[in-house]
Amino acid sequence: MVNNFHLRISFLDVQAASLAQLIGFKMPPPGNSSSRGGRKEKKASLFDKMKQYCSLEFLVKVATHPSYFGPVSVLFLLAEVVFNVLIIHNIKYTEIDWVAYMQEVEGVANGTWDYTQLKGDTGPLVYPAGFVYFFLGLYHITGRGTNIRLAQYLFAALYIVLLALVFRLFHKSQKLPPYVLLVLCCTSYRVHSILVLRLFNDSVAMLFLFGAMNLFIENHWVMASVVYSLAVSVKMNILLFAPALLLAYLRCLGLWGTVKQLSICAVVQLALGAPFLLANPIGYLRMAFDLGRVFLFKWTVNWRFLPEEVFVNVWFHLALLALHLALLALFAYTHADKFLTSYCNLIQVDTRLNIKSQLFILPMFLSNFIGMAASRSLHYQFYVWYYHTLPYLLWSTPYNLSTRFLVMGVIELCWNTYPSTWWSSALLHICHLAILVGVYLERPKDKGLKRVRQMMDKKE
Repeated sequence: MVNNFHLRISFLDVQAASLAQLIGFKMPPPGNSSSRGGRKEKKASLFDKMKQYCSLEFLVKVATHPSYFGPVSVLFLLAEVVFNVLIIHNIKYTEIDWVAYMQEVEGVANGTWDYTQLKGDTGPLVYPAGFVYFFLGLYHITGRGTNIRLAQYLFAALYIVLLALVFRLFHKSQKLPPYVLLVLCCTSYRVHSILVLRLFNDSVAMLFLFGAMNLFIENHWVMASVVYSLAVSVKMNILLFAPALLLAYLRCLGLWGTVKQLSICAVVQLALGAPFLLANPIGYLRMAFDLGRVFLFKWTVNWRFLPEEVFVNVWFHLALLALHLALLALFAYTHADKFLTSYCNLIQVDTRLNIKSQLFILPMFLSNFIGMAASRSLHYQFYVWYYHTLPYLLWSTPYNLSTRFLVMGVIELCWNTYPSTWWSSALLHICHLAILVGVYLERPKDKGLKRVRQMMDKKE
């Protein structure tokens, strides 16, 4: 289904119409206010306003109209504060990786800079240098990692900031109705567990990623590249967004601008890794950026229906890599290149339209989702890599409301099935396929793109 919403603008209607055509929205006729050119309305009394705000019609509008997403999201953020405090005090903390994190960074605290010598109960340190600095700070704040309750509160605060960044992206895009917040905040046991009950580093990386995306849509490219590189330095899953970001660099900044931004990202990595590179450069690069690491079959969420010998087979891994690259190429042709080219045109003429951010957000989310769908293995904490992007992706499909909520519900069921089973893994792949097919079906049409270019040329 095509979403309909009203834009409150009185300037640059041509660009607004062109953007709406590209992303599949229907624009209402501009200047539809009854106070213009008609008789002057009588000023409403306080009682009339209260009656209006308490009416069922207004409440339905608040729940369904994208323009109310911002104010409603503030209420949900406040509710999340209370919800996370209740979780911390009423549900028992589960130790999985926190002690290992503290053991790994304790080596640095004691003066060890050789990455090959940093290890914990779960094995050697396999994350880049940004992880070390972040958790080294937590190591000192929490009394060498012993104050678990304080760590939980810190991760709860981190989650509130992460949500605020996600909500800002959604508010700027004006794509999602506010009632989506009810599902996003209140239905995911697994996500809250990952953050405040198990203290995984995945949420830290995603916090920096969503911070970078907020900077990108405000055209703060240099600072955004710095923050994006910081996200990569915490965990390499952020590289799943890199194909779309590279295309955005090329389309919006050109070749030399792209080289500049990639250089900024590289400088951040070199600066963070400098002490470890000086101590043992080969060891640091091999441990922190190991792309060939083999995952354990017992933790897989998405391939439980396969025999273990197939799961660890290198040819299976190569087949998934080929599928990953093929899907990236397909959606770069159908979506990303067209969206980002139009996004570049719009930011150059400075339309000041929030909805133009849709042209940047969807390619980024889609690039990450493709990487998840074609992943060699997904562990339970990886859910936070794409959980907050799922509503946006589903609202980029032609599916009706029931189907969208059904897919979200089944995905949540799959990630909450422990241990994973053949049917939970199979259902997860079916849901992933459904989202990819739905986004493909909503691809921009060539006729619409031609009208966009014509309207942009006339305005210029």
